[in-house]
Amino acid sequence: MSDTRTPGYGQVDREYGIRLATTPPDEDGPIWMVNLMSYRDQAVYDGAESAVSGREADDRYAPVDVLADIGAEVAFVADVEDQLLGESPRWDRIGVVRYPTRRSFIEMQSRPDFKAKHVHKEAGMAETIVVGGTPIPSPQDRPDAPAPVDWSSVPHPPSDDDGPVVVLHLIRFHPGRADTDMERYQDEAALVAVPHGVRIAGWFAIEGTIVGDGRRWDQVRFNQFPSKAAFLAVATDPRRLESQATHREVAIADTYALILRPTIDRLAESVARSS
Repeated sequence: MSDTRTPGYGQVDREYGIRLATTPPDEDGPIWMVNLMSYRDQAVYDGAESAVSGREADDRYAPVDVLADIGAEVAFVADVEDQLLGESPRWDRIGVVRYPTRRSFIEMQSRPDFKAKHVHKEAGMAETIVVGGTPIPSPQDRPDAPAPVDWSSVPHPPSDDDGPVVVLHLIRFHPGRADTDMERYQDEAALVAVPHGVRIAGWFAIEGTIVGDGRRWDQVRFNQFPSKAAFLAVATDPRRLESQATHREVAIADTYALILRPTIDRLAESVARSS
């Protein structure tokens, strides 16, 4: 990577950075960069706390114009409403950017207009995990998958007080368990979740973590529910809880599970355009 500075908010995996930069053009293609963000209470500029919050500093950083110039798309932005699994750090916001190629993500780092904005990210971010992923099939893609249920007919439809939520799962599996216990859990959980209106916005295989804390991750999943009440109904269903204890907990070595309230949600569309 051209910029050798180490950010204060995480460890850079330079081997993965080299892989992103050197992927042959005929093997390159879209990559989704998923950002988990934890903010400082107060942004730190020039070594001193400022009157600006960490979130406000990140808003100043947001390189939307740079992304547009390189053909990247902000596919998803959401605030974290609840952190169900994974104690530390406490995440504040999630963002997903679809880049046209891996190389474009790396080349962006050396642009002067991007570097000028980075001071705000450094000031506002306490910790972050940034993983690169590509879409993978989900149970929703099977030929025999049931059609999505219309949200107007589910037990807990969206309302003004409780609109749609997205549940994010960042997952590392025990070796060999993704294709056994996790698939069994998915099939059994779907029997509960589909009648409550679950839809899969996107599941991604993680090929690397460009910034993080040294942990390795395998997948990140985004599941949509018509309301938080709908998700809670699924989460507390005895059939799903039994399958979770029997299969999911056996399959997963490490995870975060977050309930998100999206402010931008074009993730499913971004995946569909690339299929």
